[in-house]
Amino acid sequence: MELTRSSGDALKARIRSVPDFPKPGILFYDVTTLLKDHEGFRMAVDAMAAPHIGRHIDVIVGIESRGFIFGAAIADRLRAGFAPVRKLGKLPAKTRQASYSLEYGADSLEIHEDAVKPGQRVLIVDDLLATGGTAAATVSLVKGIGGEVAGVQFLIELVALHGRAKLPGEMISVVLKY
Repeated sequence: MELTRSSGDALKARIRSVPDFPKPGILFYDVTTLLKDHEGFRMAVDAMAAPHIGRHIDVIVGIESRGFIFGAAIADRLRAGFAPVRKLGKLPAKTRQASYSLEYGADSLEIHEDAVKPGQRVLIVDDLLATGGTAAATVSLVKGIGGEVAGVQFLIELVALHGRAKLPGEMISVVLKY
């Protein structure tokens, strides 16, 4: 599904803007208002899945937490498996870890070492591309366990934060730009 200007506007209208969250000066795009709207959610998932139809994606790796929601739905659309990337201490088996910085702090992520088999084609999914640190850490994790990153898919890109610069050489797809 190619997003038209009117369907893009319809999606943006379903996303709540919250000023000064999680700290002063940050404008937070809250997708929970989109998620609760069945038509908006379907439109968003269809638009996120569309660039990858027929690309033989084996596993969707969803980044905690909204990447789980979109990633699992996209995995269903693409008939792919799903694996989560989580914050430290949330995964029960042997993991790999990567640290990253974001627009309002720093954190670490981990993935199960067996989440992706060597050579599998992986689509990384999250709701937001901001500074790119979370996505870059996830790319590193996937490659570190032998996965081939086939693309990185976001619902929203905050263009002014230049997150793409942290993902050189990766195929990046975005539905909405702010």
